[in-house]
Amino acid sequence: MSLLDRFVVATLPFVPKPVVRHFADPYIAGETLQDAIRQVKKLNREGACATIDVLGESVNNRADAVAAVERYLTVIEAIKKEELDSNISIKPTQLGLGLDFDFCKQNFMQVIEKLNEQDNFVRVDMEDSPYTTLTYDLYESLLEEYPKVGVVMQAYMRRSMNDLKERLIPKKANIRLCKGIYIEPPEIAYRNFDIVRQNYIRLLRKALESGMYVGIATHDEVLVYEAYKVIEDLGLDKSKYEFQMLLGVTETLRRQVIADGHKMRVYVPFGKDWYAYSTRRLKENPRVAGYVFKDIFHIGK
Repeated sequence: MSLLDRFVVATLPFVPKPVVRHFADPYIAGETLQDAIRQVKKLNREGACATIDVLGESVNNRADAVAAVERYLTVIEAIKKEELDSNISIKPTQLGLGLDFDFCKQNFMQVIEKLNEQDNFVRVDMEDSPYTTLTYDLYESLLEEYPKVGVVMQAYMRRSMNDLKERLIPKKANIRLCKGIYIEPPEIAYRNFDIVRQNYIRLLRKALESGMYVGIATHDEVLVYEAYKVIEDLGLDKSKYEFQMLLGVTETLRRQVIADGHKMRVYVPFGKDWYAYSTRRLKENPRVAGYVFKDIFHIGK
């Protein structure tokens, strides 16, 4: 992390909200469900599908978790009513994983009951390391109740290959494979950029060889290229995987993947918690914070 990156992260609490919002705008659909609907319809017209995320995580009380459930039920209804090509993604701590496992599962089951009416899919997002094992436990528990549940695997975690072999391959899990963004200690996470890339491809090949459906979540053009090679080597039908990207990131590459005939899903976050989400992401990825600062003040341009 450069001195500039450290400085920007340390001063984030003092950055005016309008400035943070300026940089958040491309990456967040807006504060309301209607904002998300408009964005998903635009993506659908461009040939991409979506996954909608209601911003918020790490609730501190049960009432907030119950309120989050209600917001997701409304999203699911809107997906059907507006005929959107979209599913949903949920952070487990938003539904109370940090409070009580059984309470969190009950909340997820309410969402799943609504999804079952529409035969739709939910992705259980992965958060930082205190919740890794709990999230896999939750995923496996939910999968016993409903088949259209997926989970996330982070390539920078040293444990991921073991988790893949021991927990996910036996269940033919539907996974989103990403690099990982949370700052974790070197004892449990790879820090070297090239090693994370190499592990990503190792995990991707192993998962696809094992017949798992993989959301190839990356904005790294090298990884997209390597994924193309794996897909070609294995002779995979295009129904066996999809690519995934965040809203507003590497849009040119996103359009190229679509043009190449691959399925693309875009992660569409929305909600009133945009400020906490944005500042948290900048703190989790200090290099991005540095880029933001340079862009604000046109440094190096």
